[in-house]
Amino acid sequence: MKSDVVLFDFGGTLDADGVHWSPRLHAAYRAEGGSLEYASFERLVQAADRALARLPEIRGLGFRDTIEAEVRLLLELVPDRPRVDAHRMSELFYGEARAAVARNRPVLERLARRYRLGIVSNFSGNLVPCLEELGLARLFAAVSDSSVIGAAKPDPRIFAETLFALRAAAEDAWMVGDNFEADIRAAAELGMRTCWVAPPERAAPAGVVPTARITRLPDIEGVLE
Repeated sequence: MKSDVVLFDFGGTLDADGVHWSPRLHAAYRAEGGSLEYASFERLVQAADRALARLPEIRGLGFRDTIEAEVRLLLELVPDRPRVDAHRMSELFYGEARAAVARNRPVLERLARRYRLGIVSNFSGNLVPCLEELGLARLFAAVSDSSVIGAAKPDPRIFAETLFALRAAAEDAWMVGDNFEADIRAAAELGMRTCWVAPPERAAPAGVVPTARITRLPDIEGVLE
């Protein structure tokens, strides 16, 4: 059965190969001399995420500025702040993300000629400026940012809002994402087909089998065919 609509997560899906921001920030932090283990570091990332969303200027921040703000807020919380160069950490994260987006952009351009595309993302209220900076905004007919919508995945309301904007039923749509609970399980429960973007070594949780699984976004074209 042909699908008319393809929805994507953003962070970890369009800017990486199935790895979300927290472990990538941790890798950049450790590369620049940080000492915290991931379990402790992840809790600080969550706190920095909340602080980022409260910044007065957040709605206008593009992708690079968002990363720099996130890193600055995060390093205010770590105990070894003087050892870590915020600029180099930001540039490492940004460079890898930008390279992934540059690789994925032609894929999305081809898909946009055949499908109506949307984004469903738990973000900070500035997803549109980030997409504009990355040259992606023009490819998506609907963009749902949780901080703008007022509902975050896995809440079905954010999916419903996006499908309504695209005039599509859940059974006529795919959801492509890296977060199994927020993207795959939530979309499957609504009747959408799902494609999980994840490294090959990552085990799938029990209870839901995604329609497809890929390790890198360019493979989505083969799935949709």
